[in-house]
Amino acid sequence: MIAEHHDSTSMEQETQRRIKIKQSQLQIALEGNMPHVARGLKRQLVELQRQIKSPPDSDFQALMSLVDD
Repeated sequence: MIAEHHDSTSMEQETQRRIKIKQSQLQIALEGNMPHVARGLKRQLVELQRQIKSPPDSDFQALMSLVDD
């Protein structure tokens, strides 16, 4: 039981880490004027957010507003 909790915690931490990386990549794509890359990263971020079932933070929302079609 404790191992299951630890596994889910470490998986959530890994997902959070991946989200931070994708957010950084998205910011670079936006600054580099790469709209196709930005849209792909946006989709990946949304999926990662779903995996941890937490609302996106305000910085993430600000980035997403720049990419919206």
